[in-house]
Amino acid sequence: MSRFWEHRLIDIREQLLLMSTLTERSFAQSLRALEERSDSLCEAVEENDSRIDSLEMQIDEMVMTFMATHAPTASDARMMLALTKISSNLERAADEATKIARRSRELNAQPRLKTPVDISAMAEMAKAMLHDSISSFVEETPEKSVEIIRRDRSVDALKKEIERELIDSMEANPRSVPPALNLMTIVRAIERVADHAKNIAEEVFYLIEAQNIRHESSVKDQPRSGGDAKP
Repeated sequence: MSRFWEHRLIDIREQLLLMSTLTERSFAQSLRALEERSDSLCEAVEENDSRIDSLEMQIDEMVMTFMATHAPTASDARMMLALTKISSNLERAADEATKIARRSRELNAQPRLKTPVDISAMAEMAKAMLHDSISSFVEETPEKSVEIIRRDRSVDALKKEIERELIDSMEANPRSVPPALNLMTIVRAIERVADHAKNIAEEVFYLIEAQNIRHESSVKDQPRSGGDAKP
């Protein structure tokens, strides 16, 4: 690849990393807004969403230009496809952060509803998955990608447990229904962020190993270190 095209590829990667930084920040702020009952943090998350949307469109345009004006190798094409899918998952994760912020603002006007299971534990797991999925891309560590995919099951299990407790709360006390429904939406949004982190990890594994592990049965058989697959 010529120096010109190497620089174009670097530019796309840099935009993606900027997008990932903004998405991580939005998700973290939305969780703080929930915990601290902060309207100002909710507003900050919503304001940041449009910038993330713009970055996704910019990355898509840069990828299309690269593909249309450069004769890509198989590895180049796989990189472009992965970059597009990663940016799409980042944008959707940011949308979920915005959803959390909006529901948190509604909760701020309602009595605090205490759940036996700590939602923050689930949130921290999802936040770590999102961060690590990008780290696996930067560090080119497919083994980390596999671990992220496995961790998604723990988030799913916590989601189900919290949902059961929220349903029990609503059945026991009708006045808890409005805040419980908002928390239900927030819990599902957190779980979706973990799903998007898992999707990113799968794309990173495909990018590095040229192997599709989107099906759960494939993940179980994967070694904990990268293989020798060729583009």
